[in-house]
Amino acid sequence: MRNLQPGDRPELEKILIGCNAFTSAEVACALELLDNVLTDPDQQDYEVIIAEAQSRVAGYVLFGAVPLTQGNYDLYWIATDPELHGKGFGRQLMEETERRLRARGARMLCLETSSQEFYQRTRHFYVQGGYQEEARIRDFYRPGDDRITYVKRFFDSR
Repeated sequence: MRNLQPGDRPELEKILIGCNAFTSAEVACALELLDNVLTDPDQQDYEVIIAEAQSRVAGYVLFGAVPLTQGNYDLYWIATDPELHGKGFGRQLMEETERRLRARGARMLCLETSSQEFYQRTRHFYVQGGYQEEARIRDFYRPGDDRITYVKRFFDSR
């Protein structure tokens, strides 16, 4: 696991496109966020972790603190090379993200995904990682495509 480097961008673009999970607009958005991190080293909004396999990019995660909250973070993107799916790189990225957040006293990590059947494997991945469905907004993305929000609490403040 390491931080993002400028030379990673082409490999990350290939991964985002190769996943066949994201629309062209979503890929463009993901790349824009990566470019923000690469071009502004002083930005504090996003953090990127890169996973490697045999000296090549295996995947990445991009997350950041939620403004105006105390210790809450959002996971914006996670993607792994489709050729490496099922090899544990996604889990390693999530675990490293959680480790870093716990070390800084974060209370929770939130993420969202689609209710479409295509995302069933993704939802299962989150549930296996200890995330719980916290909210569902019906027809959020388009009719018949709900936004599902998952949360992992690092400690319960109730």
